[in-house]
Amino acid sequence: MNKLAILLMSPPEGGQSGGALQTLIMFGLIFVVFYFFMIRPQVKKQKEQKKFREGLKKGDKIVTIGGIHGKIENVNDDTVVIEVEGGTRLKIEKSAIAKEFSSEEMEKK
Repeated sequence: MNKLAILLMSPPEGGQSGGALQTLIMFGLIFVVFYFFMIRPQVKKQKEQKKFREGLKKGDKIVTIGGIHGKIENVNDDTVVIEVEGGTRLKIEKSAIAKEFSSEEMEKK
C-alpha cells in the first residue's frame, strides 16, 4: 500500500515544464478576467465622468459629491460657481460634481 501511495504522489514523467506552462496560462487567464471585470469598466467610467465634466455649461442643474444641489452660474477651467437655494453662490471644483440633476429625477421624489 505504501508503494502505491509513493507512486501516486511522484511527479509525472517529463519534468516540470508542463507544470510551469500550466501555471503561466492560469496567471494569464486570471489577468484577463481581472482586466475585463475590474480594470476596463473602471477606465470606461472615468472617461464618461471626464466627458461629463468637460460638457458642463451655464444653467445646468447639478449635484455635488457632498449632496449639494445647485445651478451652474459660471464655468472656469477647473472650478465652477453654482447658485444654491437662497441665492448663495459657491465656488467648487469640477471634480466635486457627481451628476446632473434632471427634472425627471425631481418627479420621482
